[in-house]
Amino acid sequence: MSKPVAQSIAIEEFYSREGYRVRFDDMRWKLSKDIDIPISALAANLSAEMYLSFRHVLAFFAKTGSPAHAVNIFYSGKHYLESTAGHPPFSVESLISFRSTLNDKTEYRLATLRGFIRQWAALGYVGIPSEILNLLEKWTLKGNEKGYAVQSMCPDRGPLTDIEMEGVVAAVVSAYSENRLKLVDACYSMTLAMTGRRPVQVTGLKLKDLIRQADNYFINFPRAKQRNQSWRTTFNKFAVVEDLWLLLQHQAFAVRQLFTNRLATKIPDELVPELPLFPALEALNDDSELKDQLRGDRLHASSASVTEAMDRVAKIISVISERTGLPVHLNPTRFRYTLGTNLAREGKGEFVIAEALDHSDIQNAGVYVRNIPEIVERIDKAVALQLAPIAQAFQGVLVVSERDARRGSDPDSRISNGVVNLGTCGSYGFCGALAPIACYTCNHFQPWLDGPHEAVLDGLIYERDRVLEKTEDRKIASVNDRLILAVSDVVNRCNAIRGEGARG
Repeated sequence: MSKPVAQSIAIEEFYSREGYRVRFDDMRWKLSKDIDIPISALAANLSAEMYLSFRHVLAFFAKTGSPAHAVNIFYSGKHYLESTAGHPPFSVESLISFRSTLNDKTEYRLATLRGFIRQWAALGYVGIPSEILNLLEKWTLKGNEKGYAVQSMCPDRGPLTDIEMEGVVAAVVSAYSENRLKLVDACYSMTLAMTGRRPVQVTGLKLKDLIRQADNYFINFPRAKQRNQSWRTTFNKFAVVEDLWLLLQHQAFAVRQLFTNRLATKIPDELVPELPLFPALEALNDDSELKDQLRGDRLHASSASVTEAMDRVAKIISVISERTGLPVHLNPTRFRYTLGTNLAREGKGEFVIAEALDHSDIQNAGVYVRNIPEIVERIDKAVALQLAPIAQAFQGVLVVSERDARRGSDPDSRISNGVVNLGTCGSYGFCGALAPIACYTCNHFQPWLDGPHEAVLDGLIYERDRVLEKTEDRKIASVNDRLILAVSDVVNRCNAIRGEGARG
């Protein structure tokens, strides 16, 4: 096969698929706002000729494929070269040695490398002997393991339980309303929780992607992981609740103010819809036309910023898992797992799940419908009282009597179940929540020691069993499980105080 002209004449620069200009001989290749490849790290493990070939082939993937795929190839190659330093690179000996270091869960690294080597040979660059291709064709390699975190319901990496999810959403709303959580972090959290989108889809949003049609609300998400598709070329409209849409409208208003203040001028009306919903203002060049800068992804926040935000949110809200007794770990992927798992529990098929998660096919949707993790079918009183101290769903303060409560002298602050009073609301603001059901998970609630909390618990468990028997739908029946644990926690605390009093 003839050698391409580019083998002997170095390419000075090229453009990545996302429109980033890359100098071929630079030590690092920045392919997108999220992907930066330290290409020079390979120089120590390759001859000058092999290093040149490797870069030409990787440049092909950078120009024609996604930045994420290119960086995966780079790190697969880097790992291979470092693991086989005692053998000639891309030799039969080195590949056999490399495969011996892998197992069923890591063999996908060699599968990734095989695709790169095939393309290397197809492009005609020097460095790949024919016996290498023959060897690779004979091997059957396992792909990346899929679905373990989902099917095992891993408490750290897998789907959130209904109780955990409800706790996270309630805590985010509470923290934001109390100014303990920044607007952008609240928006990231609620968007992920309610849509299950990937970080790159969230950070790729522009103000014009928030759509209202009559009384319906949508987010027009740019699609991700689409082969041969550049950034923001295809979209998938996702229906959302009004509360999320309004929250994101606050973010949109804040973004307009940020750009106006930074540029010290009014943003032209025709450019406002093009502003990124989650901007990276540090990338804004005051000397360049804003219109030109808005064409690419440079002014959009990085995908890493979403993961970093989830770390901050997890620390601030500190929701306790009823499974581990520890704060719930949050990352964007867990919200995707949760959405897919909940749809599978509702009996939805692979095509529906794939559509909801914005997959192009159903090959990854199957993990949700195989070995579906079940919701606890029945929470009886004993189980609820046992789980309550672990879950810590009760957020208020137990008081001995009404006179010990904040606003205890105000009769309007009393919380009643319609028959007797249960406690006091310590908030001076308006609340439209349904009392007393919503009160036990509210941090303003001050239940009284002598309140009939055990009767409330019995009523909730009875209603759960009744709904389950009538509907045979465990999802509907479990809607108040976190509330049950909160009331159980109050019952436990009351019993403990009474016990101490009896012993005293």
